[in-house]
Amino acid sequence: MTNHNVKETKVVKDVDEWITVRQLHKKGMSIRGIARELKMSKNTVKKLLRSPTRPTYQRKIYPSKVEAYKEQIKIWYLDPSYNFIGTRIYEELLKIGYDGSIGPVYRYLSTLQQQKRKISTKATVRFETPPGDQAQFDWAHYKLLVNGTYVTVYCFAMVLSYSRYKAMVCSLRMDADAVHKAIEDLYFKLDGVTIELMVDNPKALIIEHLEGKEPKYTRESLILAAHLGVELNACQPYRARTKGKVERPFNYLEEHFIKGNTFESMTDLNQRLDKFIENWNNKLHTTTKRIPKEAYQEEKSSLLPLPRNRYYNEKLEFRKVSLDSLVMIKGKKYSVPVSFVEQTVSYKVSYGYLIEIFNSAKSVIATYDLTVDDSLVNKLEEHYDVIKTKVSKSIPEIKRLMISTFSNGEQYLVAAAKKLEQPTYHARRILSLLELYPLEHMEKVLDYCITQELYRIEEIKSVLKDKYLEIILESKQLTTSESTLIRSLDYYDDGGTAYEIFP
Repeated sequence: MTNHNVKETKVVKDVDEWITVRQLHKKGMSIRGIARELKMSKNTVKKLLRSPTRPTYQRKIYPSKVEAYKEQIKIWYLDPSYNFIGTRIYEELLKIGYDGSIGPVYRYLSTLQQQKRKISTKATVRFETPPGDQAQFDWAHYKLLVNGTYVTVYCFAMVLSYSRYKAMVCSLRMDADAVHKAIEDLYFKLDGVTIELMVDNPKALIIEHLEGKEPKYTRESLILAAHLGVELNACQPYRARTKGKVERPFNYLEEHFIKGNTFESMTDLNQRLDKFIENWNNKLHTTTKRIPKEAYQEEKSSLLPLPRNRYYNEKLEFRKVSLDSLVMIKGKKYSVPVSFVEQTVSYKVSYGYLIEIFNSAKSVIATYDLTVDDSLVNKLEEHYDVIKTKVSKSIPEIKRLMISTFSNGEQYLVAAAKKLEQPTYHARRILSLLELYPLEHMEKVLDYCITQELYRIEEIKSVLKDKYLEIILESKQLTTSESTLIRSLDYYDDGGTAYEIFP
């Protein structure tokens, strides 16, 4: 028989309660708010705030009649094989000697409700999928310092369920385009496609998914899935734990990569993330007790092949490449390789920051990061490498090359030496023009310039701009191919924004 008069001494819910109350009050929370938050009386809150030290007190505890039956009640209430309701539990208690009222039973059951919900939520059967069967896809968002500005960054992740091999990519957006591109990009990072892709229920992929009903996918997501050769499988609503293999890594990512780091650009972020993931994939997985990279080597042969072509929706925009190898995108100019001059290219802005420029075969020919490449004119020097003649800077070598290349090269050097302080500088620039004009045409232009006592590179460029056709037409009629210039003559106007072949 239970003694109702037993007194128990208890420390004030340990020191934690005292510390928590003081911390909340320091942050500006009212006494009433603290009491409501911690489910204690206002008087208790006041007492704890007044106490300069860790207080203790004695309180009389009168165990109820239900105390002796708590373990049995737990079984009847929490065990799925019983799952009794309150009235049924009360009836069963009476049969085994309980002589109290139903009130204490219900009060105890209320304390078990949270535990029951946790059990129900966690009661997901763990199963290991065969290699190549499934990948899981999800995302999380973080506040990061990128190029000196705090921005919200969305991190998309995909995990192979068998090997736990991971791939991630970060975006400034999480709209449908970003989600679709992330799914494809991550499969390409994984170098293969699974039979099934487990996803949550984002609007980018799911129109409607009622519990117990077949999910309705968006048209675009089904097209993407068909292109990749994967079948989408949406989690049951409010049961995102079914893709826990991809959700748990976000906590690790935040603690070991996100916190304390700043990034020069989104490109910098994604490049450093790739290195982090590479190292992560080489660490022992706490659940499988295997290294994901090693398990991936086993799984890789079971993955479906990647599609031959990348998936792009209808939102590509088209631009014609100018004579100076630039395309206009959203009011700014971006260079592409000079081989695409006067061709039509397409582009799209992905992830809210990444400009991708494509050729007619939908291959990427140039990329830019809007978080850093935001000048009115953005040029990459390598796009112009093909028109940079590798002319020696050695003065003797320039003289020899000038004489051996041009029939009138020696004549130019002799005449220029009488007028210019650095004739070889200008000779070197003349030699570089052979990447743009036929030798026989340049010799005619050079003859004209010598007769006119025009020796400076700027003067020769001006002649090319204004009198090129006139000079070479004096001797013969140009064919169509001969009259097609490799570059606009404006390109060589030193007064403009033209790219300089040599600095």
